[in-house]
Amino acid sequence: MLSEWSEGDPPALPPSFNLAAHVLATAETSPDRIALVLAGLTGAERWSYGRLAAAVRGVGTGLLQAGLRPGDRVLMRLGNSVAFPLVFLGAAAAGIIPVASAAGLTGDEIAAAAATVAPAAIVADAGIVLPEPVTCPVLAAAAVLEWEKLPPCDWAMGDPHRAAYVVFTSGTTGRPMPVLHAHRAVLARAMMRNGWLGLSAADRVLHAGAMNWTYTLGVGLLDPWAAGAVAVVPQAGATPAQVALLARRHDATILAAAPGVFRQMLAAGVPPLPRLRHGLSAGEALAQALRDRWREATGTDLHEAFGLSEVSTFVSGAPDRPAPPGTTGWPQDGRRVAVLAEGVPVPRGTTGVLAVHRSDPGLFLGYLSDPQATAARFAGDWFLTGDMVTMRPDGAIHHDGRTDDQINAGGFRVSPAEIERVVTAVPGIVAAAAVEHEVKPGVTVIACAWVGTADEGALVAHAGAHLARWKQPRLWHRMDVLPAGRTGKTDRRAVKVALALAFPAVPA
Repeated sequence: MLSEWSEGDPPALPPSFNLAAHVLATAETSPDRIALVLAGLTGAERWSYGRLAAAVRGVGTGLLQAGLRPGDRVLMRLGNSVAFPLVFLGAAAAGIIPVASAAGLTGDEIAAAAATVAPAAIVADAGIVLPEPVTCPVLAAAAVLEWEKLPPCDWAMGDPHRAAYVVFTSGTTGRPMPVLHAHRAVLARAMMRNGWLGLSAADRVLHAGAMNWTYTLGVGLLDPWAAGAVAVVPQAGATPAQVALLARRHDATILAAAPGVFRQMLAAGVPPLPRLRHGLSAGEALAQALRDRWREATGTDLHEAFGLSEVSTFVSGAPDRPAPPGTTGWPQDGRRVAVLAEGVPVPRGTTGVLAVHRSDPGLFLGYLSDPQATAARFAGDWFLTGDMVTMRPDGAIHHDGRTDDQINAGGFRVSPAEIERVVTAVPGIVAAAAVEHEVKPGVTVIACAWVGTADEGALVAHAGAHLARWKQPRLWHRMDVLPAGRTGKTDRRAVKVALALAFPAVPA
């Protein structure tokens, strides 16, 4: 049997569609229902669906009155405040293309991003770095919030395949790329509702990430609102321990975060969460040991999903179908997925590159203004994710790491994810990162950085019992915390730098 999956049908696309109108449809039927809770340690700000939809359409009117036109791009330099969803959805409502960017980008980073997207305007919170030189109007977020009072703009309806918004890849494996998505992308997220989220209108979803991250934007805001549920967003600066406290205070039924945040919550001590039904994990691989520790501490499960900025999450476990240990889960119903080698599906049980069919409604339109980079990600009708996986006979996906993360030690290709799963199974280990390390010119070995209380002898013994000799790390380095990027993913480049300092290469 080949490593292909095609079960169920994707959602039908209407002839005329608007992302913002779809997400805020509950405002028409239940305008007084709470849509958004901005949760702080000293209080909370609540927005109803009716007020949220009116404010979004008012912002759409304000953007048009400010001189922007449908198809223009507006760069968002905003933190975790209500301004973020108002500008994102307000622009989409009016046919303008919002460009989400991380608030913590440096001057050089945001200048490079702005040069790529060529915005017609920037909306910015005070104190957030702007690109230099500024070549377009800058609208203060505080002034934009006043547009809530303006008459509502008309929903800009049109072809669901037309451009809707831009997000950036994390950049952990190279420079961040601007990903252009269509309005239809929000419809594709319906396949996640049963395949991963387990979400209904009765839920209160708390996401611990920054709103500009596609994981937070989707799972933390768009998905709850499309379902008529409540989105709970911690105010900027909340620590993982405070996030857990806010989840209890606001009766969160679903808690979403990156694995690193769940690790930090456990380290700080998780309070009782009586309303929590389950947690959602994405952003990097979820170690089985972490999943087990969360179950022991909370009595609830963590359900992992795999995805990319270019297609969001499409492989996952779910509350009614938990992923088998050692796997991420199954392709969601409605997805067409394959594991390829040289563009051809491999037999199940064989490792290859995970790919998504071009017909997936959640797949991006391309990298903005870079058709060559876009074309390089396709093999025929298949989008290549760059992730090495193995599809089991039942269709469950075992993740073997990214093609650009693969370690070549002694002529063998080794998955760092496999090593990390073994290491994090040792009692007392909180996190681990395996990388390739050059010990002298032309000679590399496997090195492993770890966080936790176990000693190196225990790690060496456990690796020796559970990994083939060529997969066992030769160098071990304890760290207080693994370096991470802005989305919480382990920054392997920074890990490699730390190991180079700890174990300098021998000169030729």
